[in-house]
Amino acid sequence: MDHGQPSLEPAAADPRAPGPCVIAPVRAVLRLRRRVYVLRKRRLLQPGSGPDLGTGALRVGCGTGALRAELDQPKIFTFDGPAELSSRAPRKRRRRSRVVLYPETSRKYLPRAERRSRAQRCLLLLAAIVGFQVLNAIENLDDNAQRYDLDGLEKALQRAVFGQPAAVGRIVALLRDYLATHVHSRPLLLALHGPSGVGKSHVGRLLAHHFRAVLEDSALVLQYHSGHHCPRPRAAQDCREDLARRVAEVVAQAEAEEKTPLLVLDEAELLSPALLDELHGFMQPQRSHHFHNAIYVLLSGTGGTEITQFVLQNASRAQPLRPDEVRGAQAAAEQAEEKLHASLRALLAREHPLWQAAAIVPFLLLDKQDVVNCFRDEMAGEGFFPEQARAELLASQLSYYRVAGREFAVTGCKQVVAKVNLL
Repeated sequence: MDHGQPSLEPAAADPRAPGPCVIAPVRAVLRLRRRVYVLRKRRLLQPGSGPDLGTGALRVGCGTGALRAELDQPKIFTFDGPAELSSRAPRKRRRRSRVVLYPETSRKYLPRAERRSRAQRCLLLLAAIVGFQVLNAIENLDDNAQRYDLDGLEKALQRAVFGQPAAVGRIVALLRDYLATHVHSRPLLLALHGPSGVGKSHVGRLLAHHFRAVLEDSALVLQYHSGHHCPRPRAAQDCREDLARRVAEVVAQAEAEEKTPLLVLDEAELLSPALLDELHGFMQPQRSHHFHNAIYVLLSGTGGTEITQFVLQNASRAQPLRPDEVRGAQAAAEQAEEKLHASLRALLAREHPLWQAAAIVPFLLLDKQDVVNCFRDEMAGEGFFPEQARAELLASQLSYYRVAGREFAVTGCKQVVAKVNLL
């Protein structure tokens, strides 16, 4: 067989030559063989490993219809040998996890979890018990504070005490913190200090009146006036024993009723050192526990001079300020108040160690408008019409400190009652 390039032009007509129905398929077979041979040679394949494309691979028909039918059939031709085709393993398809479909009418159950240990159950039970105890303690705190109606006390003090908003707020805040629970490690000692006529004794009376009402027992409120209960001729030791007996009776009864008593001591600056020692002994932790559950209020004029100087020196800070000066003025006022508290504490500590355990509440001077309000309140209480002009006329008869365009009463509201009684 000739391996040269066959001519594409038709040969001359020869009666002995075969017909076109035989020559065309043979030429096609020859082209395929040559093509396969060249490809095998390029890929360095063995001649015996390629597909057998001999004359038997293509059936040659004599009729034109048979040739067309065979050529029209779809054939897939690849250049891979049978070894390469056999080496390719079919890929396994991954099976997708099927979604479990539950019937709509049936219940859905989660798979059973592993058994939990008994220790874990006991831990959960312990946590529940602790949470219940904490919740119960919080509710008891609220109930104990509500018993004393501190909101009502705050409103009463703000309505009846003039010119002392900071002192009233501090007193109520200290009482809220202390009365939040019934069990205490030490008593509460409030020390109200200020010059004469600024409302210290008035606050003491209001506190005593309020606690008598909420405790429903006047025996749990003790008002001790040093000038009345312990006059000068009386021996200091007798006064000490009398005060100890009174305090012991009040705290014992309060412990039996599970209530917090109130003890108000007016004119504390006149108390003798023996009485101050006795009061200091009540504050010690080694005393019986029922002495720890009590509120002591000491009213004293000690430190009045320092408070007066503080008010007069800082009187200009109450003047109207620009918006950019407000923050600086507030910071300066806080620093001045801290210095005042420190000076009062140092002064009182030099007199007796009792004052070191006290919460000091300073009462400042009253300005003229506060004195006018005192006159109007007293006039209304005595049955007079609280006329503004008349109250201002009475207030103008008192003495005042005049600083930075402001007027502060020298004696506060001390002379208001006497002036109104002369009407």
